[in-house]
Parts: sequence; structure tokens; C-alpha cells
Amino acid sequence: MWAASLVLNLHTAQMKQGRSAVRPHLWYNRTNVLWVGERIMTDTISLSVRGLVEHVFRSGSLDSGFRAASALAEGTKAHQKLQSKYGERDRKEVYLSAEVGCGDLLFAVDGRCDGLLTGENGETTIEEIKSTVRDIASMTEDGTPEVHWAQAYFYAYMYSAENGVDRLRVRLTYVQVDTEEVRRFERETTMTELEAYVRRVIEAYAPYARMLAGNRRVRDEGIAALEFPFAAYREGQRKLAGAVYKTIDEGRKLFARAPTGIGKTVSTLFPAIKAIGTGKLDRLFYLTARTITRTAAEDTLALMAERGLGMRSVTITAKEKICFQDEVDCRPESCPYANGYYDRINEAILELLGNETLIRRETIEKYARKHTVCPFEMSLDAAYGADAVICDYNYIFDPRVSLKRLMGEQKKRTVLLVDEAHNLVDRAREMYSAVLEKREFLELEREFKGVSPQLHAAAKAVNKWFVELRKRAGGEPLVSKEVPEGLLELVEEFSARAERELAGGGPGAGSERLLNAYFAAAAWIRTGKLYDERYVAYAEFERNEVRLKMFCLDPSHLLAQMGKGFLAHVFFSATLSPLNYYMDMLGAGEEDYSVTLGSPFAKEQWEVEIVSLSTRYADRERTKEPLASALLDFAGRRRGNYLVFFPSYAYMNGMYEEFAARAGEGWQTLLQTPDMAEEERERFLERFDAANEGTLIGFAVMGGIFSEGIDLTGDRLNGVAVVGVGMPQLGLERNLIRGHFDERGMSGFDYAYVYPGINKVLQAGGRLIRTERDRGRLMLVDDRYLQPKYARLLPEEWRG
Repeated sequence: MWAASLVLNLHTAQMKQGRSAVRPHLWYNRTNVLWVGERIMTDTISLSVRGLVEHVFRSGSLDSGFRAASALAEGTKAHQKLQSKYGERDRKEVYLSAEVGCGDLLFAVDGRCDGLLTGENGETTIEEIKSTVRDIASMTEDGTPEVHWAQAYFYAYMYSAENGVDRLRVRLTYVQVDTEEVRRFERETTMTELEAYVRRVIEAYAPYARMLAGNRRVRDEGIAALEFPFAAYREGQRKLAGAVYKTIDEGRKLFARAPTGIGKTVSTLFPAIKAIGTGKLDRLFYLTARTITRTAAEDTLALMAERGLGMRSVTITAKEKICFQDEVDCRPESCPYANGYYDRINEAILELLGNETLIRRETIEKYARKHTVCPFEMSLDAAYGADAVICDYNYIFDPRVSLKRLMGEQKKRTVLLVDEAHNLVDRAREMYSAVLEKREFLELEREFKGVSPQLHAAAKAVNKWFVELRKRAGGEPLVSKEVPEGLLELVEEFSARAERELAGGGPGAGSERLLNAYFAAAAWIRTGKLYDERYVAYAEFERNEVRLKMFCLDPSHLLAQMGKGFLAHVFFSATLSPLNYYMDMLGAGEEDYSVTLGSPFAKEQWEVEIVSLSTRYADRERTKEPLASALLDFAGRRRGNYLVFFPSYAYMNGMYEEFAARAGEGWQTLLQTPDMAEEERERFLERFDAANEGTLIGFAVMGGIFSEGIDLTGDRLNGVAVVGVGMPQLGLERNLIRGHFDERGMSGFDYAYVYPGINKVLQAGGRLIRTERDRGRLMLVDDRYLQPKYARLLPEEWRG
């Protein structure tokens, strides 16, 4: 059917308590230990050579050079090609390690040396290979980065210490990945010189390590004395907390369906923190999809801090929200916070983590302004030195933006707490999908005509492929289970040409259109490598435009792969229902756990009624008047504050007009609008005041910002009406999901439509009762609620 692809690599220190030894000022022996200073050794810091030297020697600006997405893969190929030419006595990828003492700290440093070369006369050369897309013909030894020499010197020290070699050579080898041109620089050094060099590097890193060690001692002392931060456990809280602790202890996944009001945030954070205190893990990530649930985690940690917890927590706010500039532009010539960032960030992080525990957005902004550094990048750097990180799902599960400096050993000591986990399914589908649009390549073809012949030709070839596809399709959507033939190779060629242009400082280096197209191409190439039987590709046409998407139908396998290596996972939500569906979609294994908890609230707190009207799309006009009458009756029986949820903006807006026309004066109404700013959202919620004299009715959409995570307790909210069964709009992607699961003998309609829809209903209705003292009325409007299939998906307290 189709026509014929750093900031810092800093390893946060892993520290172990209880080591003690006394050593003289500077002492080296053949057991591979260099001691600096005369102190009692109390902490061991394990980190990589690269992480150590990049922390000490990082400098310059955030945008100090274009970083190619293919650099790692191409660099690996370049390394391997050079290493394949080694002689019989030469060795590659040699593991080396050493322990270096510095005052009260012991550094356990390790890494893999690219090359260990033995000459004809027995002389030893340590080779460090670096790949680049830049021109290296004019490179000089004076212009080579000190961080590269530092890495090579450390490997040389490790080898010398272990083998008793007093003199050897250190070589830096640069290879241009496109031309395969090689340039080498070589120095001779002695063990004495290496000892002095290593000492200086370690002493430069020691203040950061010493701060982390001190923070850890304070943290562990606070955890040991920490008690559950409330007078008593609510019903179900102890069971959930126990399940979380057991999951961490055994290194499994837990899927917890925990109703609204049970206190899920504290019931997951508290046992995870206690597990940190017992040495079972070092760090936790609290992952959320919404700002409001992030605030709940922050507030819970603040509550425990008032009771003596000294943990460092960092909240990562999206770059677009926290950027100090009017527009996000990370070029050093445009942003003073990006210019010279690495020259100032170490001091900034040292002060931030040394003085603050609960590091929220406003704290990051305060220190970022003081030190003139980018607040977003500062939050990432601070996260690697924190005990708890609160952030969006994508920092762990999205291959485009994940925290790549979180290395294997650290993952093994980290638990993921995934809040409102029902949101992760559709989010993951988008994370692992990729889209290309024809017009981007047509515009680039025009932009680079006569400017860059190779880039012009590459963009033209992709655009031509889309033109031919449109001709064959005749305007009808195309769907295929196969990767689009020929396109992947064309996109790879475009990506390579765009990369050279962006990295080489050519005429297109400052083109935002080229940069965006390059990232889209990189995502396409990456997704193409993930493409399997869980994917489908489809094309849509509108006039001359072509939109092509590789769509992930089932993200469960990739979620499991991205989460692989972490000690434990806890997925929890009030609406993880039906549980088997979410366990399937979130990548559960046979050995993983699940727990379902009952509601902590009495059934008598709910007054539930069902209005048997059809809200199906074809019937909405016919049932508009009876629905308006039902809403007027529902809110008019008792003065108070009400929320009415609809499955779409279009349906909501139409019913809002009908309601307003029939209600007349005396009613206060609110209407949710798309893309509401935070201030608008706050004003919307502030209107739900327990002291309101009249009746207030707010119109909102299911699955939107007001249907999850908000708490309007007491008389701030007296009733909720849910119109429809939340079913997603019929469309191509949902039908593709349906077909995929039907082919596998599963209920495709339920997986694509029913279960995601009922989840939105449960979330919206769950806004009503938030505490043991709340009382309220819930109206479910749809005749399908009377069908057994839908009725059994409702909570027990809503039935009958």
C-alpha cells in the first residue's frame, strides 16, 4: 500500500554509612587507594569517571552546540570501527576502578576505558575516543576540552595504580562521524602527576559529595523518627501502605484501585519514605499528569517535614511554564539564563540543596534568578541530588525527554509512584507514536533552494513521497500494519542532512522550521525502530496536505520496557477500573500485585439518581429540552453549588445555551472554556463558595481540568450531574484500537470506548464526596446506566 529512521551526565552519589578508617595526609599503595587528608572515613560515594569529571569541568552555555539525536549511535559505531583496528595485544572497553579518599569521604570511581594499547616496547597507552559531527581538520591540542583529558587521566591513574606502572601515555582520539577523519593528541605522564591530578579533581567534587552525605544523614535521622502524619489511619489506608511497602521490599509492581477520600498520596509516600530509611531504596519519583495532583504530593511532603522529615524533594515544572523569558529561546545570545549556565550551576545547586528541603517551583525560581541560571535546567540538575522528585510521567516514560542521567545502579534503588495512573494509557500511546506532515518538507524545500543543495534535495525527496502517496490514495484515508515503504530511508537521509546543517553552523543553523522538522524526523526514526505488531500506520488527506502517523495501539510493552530497571512501581488511582484492563494496558507481569480497596465513605453520604435519557450523538437534539428540564430540577430542588459534566465542549456549549434560555434570572452559571489559564481556573473554583446565597451551577467537560484532582469539600459542592457515559468520540484512532484488540480475542469496543469512557464518569462523579463529613447528590444522565454492562462498572456506593 505504501510507496517504494548534556547537560551533565552526572551520576548522583550513592553513599553508604558506617565505613571508618584513619589515613595519613597523602598516601598511595598498590591496593589502588589514594587517600587525601587525615579524617575518619564515614561515607562512600560511588560514581562513574564520566559523571565525576563532567561535574567538575562543565562550563559554558546551555546552547553551547547542537546535540544530534544520532550522536550516540554514530559515536558507538565510530568507536567500534577504530577499536576493530587494534592489535592482538591491545584491549578495548576495559573496566577500571579505584578508591580515592578525601577527608571524611571515600570515592569509589569506575568506568570503561575505550582502549588499552600496548606498544612494541611494552609501553602502555590509554586511549579515549570522542566522536563529533564537527569539522576536526583545524582542531588543535590547546582547543581540546579539559573534560576529555580528565576522563583519560582518570583511566590512566586507575590502570597505573592497579598495575604499578609509573609512566604511560594518554591519547585523545577524535573521529568525524561523516567523513571518518581521525585526529589524535597524545601526552606522556607519570604516576606522581596522575595522583596530583586525581586529587585536584576529587577535591573539586568533594563539597558537592559532602553536602549530599550530610543531607542523607539528616534525612535518615528524620525518617527513623517519622510517624504517620495523621492521628489515625483512614479505612483502607493501612492496607494500601502495607501493600506499597511489600511491593518495594520484593521489587514488584502494584496496581492499586483506591477510592477517592482514602488518602492515596500519603498512603503511597509514607511507606516509600520509610523504605528509604531502612536502606531498601535511595529515591522516589512521584509521577503525575496534572499540576493539581503534584500540589497534593508537595503538601503531603510539607506535612511530614513539619514532623521532622528532612528529605530533599524537587518539583520539575515544564520549561514553557517556568521560563523567565517572554518566549522560550535557549540560545545564549537571546537568554542570559542560558548564557554561561554551566559556569554558575554548580555553585547554585550547592546552595540550593544545602539550604532547602521542599524545593517547589517558587524555590527554584528564587535561586535561579539569584545565580542567573535557567530555572528548568536547574530543576533537572537538582533532581539528581534529591531524595524525592515530583514530575510529569514523561520524565520517566517518554523516550524523547526522560531523565537520561538516571543510570542503571540508581534505577535499582528507585521506586516509581504513578498517581492517577489511568491517564498514563493514552499519554503513553502519544509518547510512542510519531507524526509527519507534508507541508513541513515542502516549506523546507523552498527555504533551502539555492542555500543548501543537499538539504534542499533531502526535503524535496520526502515531499515527493507524500505527493505520490496522495495521488495513489485519491484522498481516502490509508491504513497499513506495515511501516511506510521507502519513507523511513528518506527521513533518515533528511535527518542526517539537517543534522549537519544545524551542527555545522551553516545558513540553516538558526532555522526554527528546520530544527522542528529535525526533531519530528528524529521521533519518526525512533518510532520506526519500535514499530511492531502493536502499531498501525495511517495517512489522512486534506486538500494538498498529507498527515502520516505511526500510531501505538497498545503501549503496555513499551511502558514495561521504559520502566525496566527501577526497583518497584506503584500504579494507583481511584478509577483504575476495571482493574484487569488497566493491568494489561500498563504492562503488568504475572508476578505483580493488585489491591482493591473499598470506599472510606458511607453509602448514605450519596444521593444517587439515574435519568434515563439518550445522550448518544444522534439523539442529543431530541433530548435537549428534557435534559435542560432535568438539570433545572436537579439544581433547583435545593440551594447550593453544582457541577455538570459533559462528554465534549460542543455538547456542553449547546446545553449551556439551552439551560440559560430556560433558567431565567436568579441563577449563577459558570462555563469551562478550552485552554483556560491558571488564573482563570482558580477564579472558576473560587466561585464555589460555601457562603454563596443563591444557586451556582458550573458547566465542565469530563476528562478536563475540573473533573480530576480538585477538592471542593463541604458545602462548596452540593451536587454533581454526569451527562453521558464518557465515551470517546467515534473516530479513526479509536476504531483502530478496537480492531486491534478484537483481533486478539479481546473486547475491542470495551477497550477503545467503554472503559476509557466510564473512567471519566468515575472521575467526574468522584468530585462530590471528598471527606467523611461531605453529603451530596449525584445524577447520572443516560439510559445505558440501567444496562447491567454499565451498572456493574459503577462503584458499589452508586448502585441501587
